[in-house]
Amino acid sequence: MEPLDYDNGFIRQILRETKTIAMVGASTNWTRPSYFAMKYLQLKGYRVIPVNPASAGQELLGETVRASLKDIDVPIDMVDVFRASEHVGPVADEAIAIGAKVLWLQLGVRNDAAAVKAEAAGLKVVMDRCPKIEFGRLSGELSWGGINSGLISSKRAKIVRRA
Repeated sequence: MEPLDYDNGFIRQILRETKTIAMVGASTNWTRPSYFAMKYLQLKGYRVIPVNPASAGQELLGETVRASLKDIDVPIDMVDVFRASEHVGPVADEAIAIGAKVLWLQLGVRNDAAAVKAEAAGLKVVMDRCPKIEFGRLSGELSWGGINSGLISSKRAKIVRRA
């Protein structure tokens, strides 16, 4: 498979327009990546609704865990998927059915067939990325820890003059 490359403006627009996220595969175990991502995104002002049939009815970071996307009674902007690639198809179908605007697949998660189907239904799709990391990278927070986000440089930009 070819590597995925997303324009920074595309990612920024998604993060700016998103208000409510359904996190499929959210874990109540505080050591899991989905827990950290959910907590971070909440701290950044997003409402994150956890979806996990194994934990349905429990409370996670102030939100009730739902069994499926269909159990959510508010409009969802983004469906953030913490599931294996082979399980994305049905999640994409549910995201389409509830009228989500974005299908976002976490790091290491890629399902091209589900992406094509979601895009054909009008959803924006991001695969193999983490909204927590992308938010930090595009807001400059990652550079606070010395990580090169590729956005800011002390080097002068090369000016190409055309004759």
